Amino acid sequence: MSLLMTMTNLVLLLSIFTLFVQVFSEEAALGPNVVNVGAIFSFDTINGKVAKVAMKAAEDDINSDPGILGGRKLSVALHDSNYSSFLSFIGALQFMETDTVAIIGPQSSVMAHVLSHLANELHVPLLSFTALDPGLSPLQYPFFVQTAPNDKFQMIAIAEMVSYFGWAEVIVVFSDDDQNRNGIIMLDDKLAERRCRISYKATLPPDPMAKRSDVLKELAKIQMMESRVIVLNTFSKTGLLVFEVAKSLGMMEKGYVWIASTWLSTVLDSTSPLKPETANSIRGVLTLRPHTPDSKRKRDFISRWNQLSNGSIGLNPYGLFAYDTVWMIARAVKLLFDQGSTISFSNDERLISLTGMDLNLSALSIFDGGKQLLKNVIETKMTGLTGPVQFNQDRFLINPSYDIINTVETGYRPVGYWSNHSGLSIVPPETLYGKKPNRSSSNQHLDSVVWPGGETIKPRGWVFPNNGRELRIVVPNRVSYRDFVSVVNGTNKVQGYCIDVFLAAIKLMPYAVPYRFIPFGNGHENPSYYELVSKIAAGVFDGAVGDIAIVTDRTRIVDFTQPYIESGLVVVAPVKKISSNPWSFSRPFTPLMWAVTAVFFLIVGSVVWVLEHRINDEFRGSPRQQFVTILTFSFSTMFFSHRENTVSTLGRLVLIIWLFVVLIINSSYTASLTSILTVQQLSSPIKGIDTLISSSEPIGFQIGSFAERYLAEELGIPKSRLVQLGSPEDYAHALEKRQVAAVVDERPYVDLFLSDRCEFSIRGQEFSKRAWGFAFPRDSPLAIDMSTAILALSENGELQKIHDKWLSRSACSSEKSEDEAEQLDLQSFWGLFLICGIACILALLVYSLLMFRQYSRRSPEELDSTNRNNSFSARLRTCLSFIDGKVENSKSSSKRKRDSMHSDV
Repeated sequence: MSLLMTMTNLVLLLSIFTLFVQVFSEEAALGPNVVNVGAIFSFDTINGKVAKVAMKAAEDDINSDPGILGGRKLSVALHDSNYSSFLSFIGALQFMETDTVAIIGPQSSVMAHVLSHLANELHVPLLSFTALDPGLSPLQYPFFVQTAPNDKFQMIAIAEMVSYFGWAEVIVVFSDDDQNRNGIIMLDDKLAERRCRISYKATLPPDPMAKRSDVLKELAKIQMMESRVIVLNTFSKTGLLVFEVAKSLGMMEKGYVWIASTWLSTVLDSTSPLKPETANSIRGVLTLRPHTPDSKRKRDFISRWNQLSNGSIGLNPYGLFAYDTVWMIARAVKLLFDQGSTISFSNDERLISLTGMDLNLSALSIFDGGKQLLKNVIETKMTGLTGPVQFNQDRFLINPSYDIINTVETGYRPVGYWSNHSGLSIVPPETLYGKKPNRSSSNQHLDSVVWPGGETIKPRGWVFPNNGRELRIVVPNRVSYRDFVSVVNGTNKVQGYCIDVFLAAIKLMPYAVPYRFIPFGNGHENPSYYELVSKIAAGVFDGAVGDIAIVTDRTRIVDFTQPYIESGLVVVAPVKKISSNPWSFSRPFTPLMWAVTAVFFLIVGSVVWVLEHRINDEFRGSPRQQFVTILTFSFSTMFFSHRENTVSTLGRLVLIIWLFVVLIINSSYTASLTSILTVQQLSSPIKGIDTLISSSEPIGFQIGSFAERYLAEELGIPKSRLVQLGSPEDYAHALEKRQVAAVVDERPYVDLFLSDRCEFSIRGQEFSKRAWGFAFPRDSPLAIDMSTAILALSENGELQKIHDKWLSRSACSSEKSEDEAEQLDLQSFWGLFLICGIACILALLVYSLLMFRQYSRRSPEELDSTNRNNSFSARLRTCLSFIDGKVENSKSSSKRKRDSMHSDV
C-alpha cells in the first residue's frame, strides 16, 4: 500500500515537473512577463511632476488592455535625478543593469548628449519629450529620439514673429546650457534669413543655479542698450526670476517687448492660480505652447487629470507627450513580439574583461532587439493625445506647431498659431494642412496683443540707449558747393541745404534724438564719399548727413533713408549763342540738303517734260520756251501752284509722288524755322554722353563724386581721360581753356553751377538716375523713422521751402540749357528722295520701252524714206524727229471734234 502511494506521488511529481518545464520553456520563448522601461526626470520640476503622473497613467491604461502586450505587464521605473547630471548617469546605469528595453528621458539636453553615447553602445533607445536641443543629431545619436517638436521649430516661430512685427534687432537672455545655447544659435540663423539679428546675448548660469545678482547684472546692461525686444530662453525657475528682476527695474513697462520660449506656457498651464507678484511680473509677455489639436481622447484625459494628479499640478502639453511616449514604446514592443523577436540581453565582451575592477560593469548588457525596437519606434504611426504621431525622414515629428499666447491681467489668451506648414495664422494649423503652403507676408496674421505696460499699439522695439552717448553724425567737410553742406570756419557749426533738411526731419521724430555733428575731411578738398560711408559700416559713426548719393555699392553696406532730392548725372559743355542774321531763313536745312532738294526740283521737272512733251501742248514750243517751262514747272510745285496740266499717266504718277515729298519738306522747314526764330539757340559740338563716349577728349568730374567710378566702370571710359576738378571755378576754367571737353556731375551741383554761368549748358539728357539720402548702419530703425519724417516734409511743403532758401537762383536758369533745334540734314529725308528717284527712273524706263515699240511700228512710207538715206546721222535725226514729234492725244482730239461739231451747227 505504501509502495502504491509512493508510486502515485512520484507520477504526480513527474507530471508537475513536466508541466513546470513546459511553462518555463514557453515563457523563455515568449520573453519575460514584465517589460521594463526606465524614466529619468527631476520630479521637483513642473515638467517632471506632470510627466510622472502622465507616464503612470499610460502604464495603467496599457496594462489594463491585455491585447497590447499579450498578457505581459509594462513597468515604468522612475528615477529622480534631482537636477544632478551625476544622478542621471547613475540612474541610466542602474536601468541598463536590469534588462530595461527603453529609457524615457533624460529631462535635460546636457545629459542627453552623455547618455546617448551609452545608449548607442548598449542599443537601448532613449525617448525624450523635454530634451529638445537642435544639436542632438540622429546621425551622431541614432538611439536618441525626440518625441516632442524640436526646439529648431520653436526658434523659427520666434524669428517669424519678430519679422512679422517689423523689428530688426533683438536681445536674447538664456541659460548657458546645451539646449538653450544651441537654441539661440538656431534663432540667430533664422533671424539672419529674415534680415534681422541678435544685437546682444546675455548668458545666465544653468537653471536653477542662477542667482538674483547674476540676473540683475545682465538686465542692467540691457537697460542701457537701444533694442527693446528681448527673447528669454531658459527654464521656469530662472525665467520667473528674470521677470521678477525686470519688473523691479521697470523693464516690464511701455516700450519693452518680451518673448518667452515654451517654459512660460508650462508655468501658466500647470500652476494655477499664479502668485499675484508672479502674474504682475509677466503681464504683456508673448510665449509659445506646443500645439495639440482638440480630440475626444484628449478631452477625456483632461477630465481624468485632477483625479490622476490629486489636484497637485495642472496638465500641460508635455504631460500629453509623456503619455504618448509610453504608448509609443508599448506599441513598438508589441510589434517586436509580433515580428517573432524576444526580449533578450547579451554580455558585452569589452565589459567582461573589466571584471577585476570594483565597478560592476559586467552587469551591463546589450539589448539584442534594441535596433529593431528603435526601428519600430521611428516607424510609429498612431493617433495619440497630441494628435497624429509620425516621424519624417529627419526623425522630426510631422507638422510641428505652436500656440502663441499673450499673458494679460486676467491670465492669458491665445493670439494665433504657428506651424511649419503655413507660418503665422489665426486659425488652427490642422485646418490648413490640406491646403497648399503659403508663407507669404500677406498671409501671416495674428490677433491684437496687449504689450507690457498695457499698451495695445505695437512697440517700436528700440530706443536711444540710455547711456548718455549722443549719435555721432558725420557730415562731409566740403570745400565747394558749400550751399549743400559746410562747416563754418573756426567753429563746430554746420549749415547748408542738407543740414536744414535733417534738422527739420528730426523735429518730426516721435522721440528725442541726441546727436552731434562730426566733420569729415581735411578742409582742402572734398572728401571721398565711399570712405565716409565705409566708416558708418565699420561702426565709427552712427549716421551720415549730407549730399550722399544712393548708389548700389553703398546700399550693400548701409541703409539709406527716403530720398530728399532727386539727382543724376548730366553733361555740361561750353555753348555759343547763335545770333539772328539775314540768312536765318536758310538755317533749317544743311547746305547739302538745300543742294539735293534743288537738284530734285530740276530732275522732276525734266522727267515730267519728257513724259508730257509729245502729247501735251503746254510742254511744247521753242527750245527757249521749253527750258523756261521746265524751270517754272519745277519750282512752282514747291507751292503747289504749277499751271501746266499733266495728261500722261506716267507724268501724273511722278508728279503725285513728288508733291508728297514737297509736302513733307515744306512742313519740316516751317517747323524748324519757327523753332529757330522763337527759341534761343545754343551751339556746341557736345550733344550728350554718347558724344563723349565716342570721342577721345578729356572729361572732368568732381572730386569725391561717384561719377568717376560710374564713368570708368559702367561706361568703360579710360581713367586717363578723366580729370579731377575741385570747385565750380575749376569747372569754368577747365571748360574755357579747353582742358576738358565737358564736365560730368550730379544735377543739383550743375544747377547751382549754371545759375550764374550762362556760357555753359547741359547737353543731352540726364542719365544714371540717382537721389540723395541720409545713411545709417544696416538695419538701423532710425532710417525708417527718418524716412517717414522726410515724406512728411515733402507732403507739407517744408522740403520745397528749404530748397528755395538754399538752391533757387534767378540770374541764369539751367532751363536755358535745353538742346537747340538741330538742322535738318539729308539723312532725315533720303528715304523720300530715294522713292521719288526710283519713280522717275521707272517712269522713264517704261516711257522708253513705249517709244521703242512705237518707233518700230512706223508706216511703210516712213521706212522707205529712211532707207533712201541710210547714214547714221540720218537715222539719228529721224529718231529724234520721231521722239520730238507731236502725237495727238485721244482726249484732246475728242474735244476738238466736239468743238467743230458745235461750230458747224
